[in-house]
Amino acid sequence: MQVSFACTDHGLKAPRNGEHNKQNATSPNSTSQARARFRTVALIARSLGSFTHRYHHNLKESTAKLTGMKYRNLGKSGLRVSCLGLGTWVTFGGQISDEVAEQLMTIAYESGVNLFDTAEVYSGGKAEIILGNIIKKKCWRRSSLVITTKLYWGGKAETERGLNRKHIIEGLKGSLQRMQLEYVDVVFANRPDSNTPMEEIVRAMTHVINQGMSMYWGTSRWSAMEIMEAYSVARQFNLIPPVCEQAEYHFFQRDKVETQLPELYHKIGVGVVSWSPLACGIITGKYENGVPESSRASMKPYQWLREKIMSEDGRKQQAKLKELAHIAEKLGCTLPQLAIAWCLRNEGVSSVLLGSSSPSQLTENLGAIQVIPKMTAGIASEVDHILENCPHSKKDYHH
Repeated sequence: MQVSFACTDHGLKAPRNGEHNKQNATSPNSTSQARARFRTVALIARSLGSFTHRYHHNLKESTAKLTGMKYRNLGKSGLRVSCLGLGTWVTFGGQISDEVAEQLMTIAYESGVNLFDTAEVYSGGKAEIILGNIIKKKCWRRSSLVITTKLYWGGKAETERGLNRKHIIEGLKGSLQRMQLEYVDVVFANRPDSNTPMEEIVRAMTHVINQGMSMYWGTSRWSAMEIMEAYSVARQFNLIPPVCEQAEYHFFQRDKVETQLPELYHKIGVGVVSWSPLACGIITGKYENGVPESSRASMKPYQWLREKIMSEDGRKQQAKLKELAHIAEKLGCTLPQLAIAWCLRNEGVSSVLLGSSSPSQLTENLGAIQVIPKMTAGIASEVDHILENCPHSKKDYHH
C-alpha cells in the first residue's frame, strides 16, 4: 500500500537560489529535523493503513455541468461514481415491464447517473439480462458506466450458492453472460459466508480482478468486524481488499453506517453504497393511512413489510414522518427528496441506490441533488430531534 505525502514548508521544500547558505547559518539542523518528522508521520500512517492522497481533497466531490449530478470516489479508491445510482431489486424482471425498465435507465443515464446495480439473484437472473439488453440497445459507451453485481444465491444446487472460490468464479461468469459484458466494475460478496474461510473469499475476489472479470470488489451486509478481517487477510497475503460496503441506510436505520463504518472509511478507505433510502417505501408517506391495495406491502411476498407498517413502531414512524414533512416543505422539496439528501450528508456514503418503479418517481428522487446544499448542520439537528434515534457515539460527519 502506498502512502503519499506532500512536502511542507517545514524544511522539506527545496531552497531557492541564494538562500542555501542563509538557511544553514540560521538553522543547521532544520533538514535533519524535518526528515525525522517525516519518518515519524510515515510510520504512523503505515500503522493505520492510511490512504492519504495528495490531491484527494480536490476530487472529493465534483458536479457535472450539464446535469448537476454530483460524483464522489467509491470509498477511497480512484473510481468516480454518481452520488445517486439505480438499483434493480424487485423492479427489473419483477414489478415493471422491460419498456419501463428502459425508460428508467434512460432517465437515470441522461441525468448523469453512471452507477447501475444488480445481482445474480434478482428475479432469478432476469434483472441482469434486462440490464444488459438495455445497455446493448442504447449503445452507451461501456467506459461511461459503472456496473455492479452481487454474488451469493446463484441457483438451487448446493454448489450454486455461497462465496466459495467455485461459485465466485462460476457465478460471476454467469452474470457476465447474462449481461453480455466482458467485465463488471464492482462485484459484491452479498452477505458473509460462515461456511467459507475468509482467505478463500479474498483470494477468489483477487483472482477475478486479476483475470479482468471485475475492476474492484466490495461487501454487502457484512459487519465492520468481517470487513476488517477481509482487509487484514488481504494485507497479510498481498491480496486485494474490498473498497466499499453496501448497507441499508435511512431515517430509521442508522447505527451501522453512522457508528461502525466511518472508522473503516477513515482507517482503511472502505466507503458505503447505501440502499433503501426510503425504507421500502415507508418514507414516501403512502402508508400514512394504512396499506393501499396497489402498494408493495399489499403483495403476499411482502407480508413482513405490511406487519412492520401496521405495528406500534410503524405507527410511531408514520407520526415522525408527518413532522419531517414540515421540514421538507420548508426546504421546498418532497419528503423522499429530503430523505435521500439526508443520506448523502454523510461523507462516507459514496452513492445512494434508488429503487424507483416509475419514471415520475425516479425523476422526483433524482431531484434530491438540489436539496443536498440545503442539508445544513441546523437542518440535520432538526431531523435528529424528530427522529430521536441518533446513535450515541456518532461523530459529526456533515459536509
